[in-house]
Amino acid sequence: MRDLDIAEGQVREVYINGIDFPVYVSRHVFKNEDGSSGILYLCSDDSSLTANETLAIYQKRWPVEEFHKSLKQNASLGKSPASTPACQIKHILCSFYGHIKLEKLKIIRKENHFAMRTKMYIAALKTSYEELQRLRQQSENFQNSAA
Repeated sequence: MRDLDIAEGQVREVYINGIDFPVYVSRHVFKNEDGSSGILYLCSDDSSLTANETLAIYQKRWPVEEFHKSLKQNASLGKSPASTPACQIKHILCSFYGHIKLEKLKIIRKENHFAMRTKMYIAALKTSYEELQRLRQQSENFQNSAA
């Protein structure tokens, strides 16, 4: 895509190896939260869409992608060992319930799901390490008293 000479907001018809029909590519420049900028190339097979219409569809669709990613990675949707349909449905419903709880925390804490999961993971590692140190100290005290 770097070789494409597409102006901001322009739509260009391109052919991609292995695809039997043309796709229509538009280029969009955006600013990140940290002030840096990036380029987003969007593709469509609809020749009637303008660059802004393609971007509008992408912006509507993107939250759905974020929802699916968080549902799978943070609410363990894909990690069910269930084999019967009833158990699978229960697992899906519990994953949705977990995602709703994460959304509530996201609003309260103003942090995304991945940031909260990372903080919980680090806290769990610290607690585990402290418990391991406590058990090691008990073991050493026991060995010293037995000697």
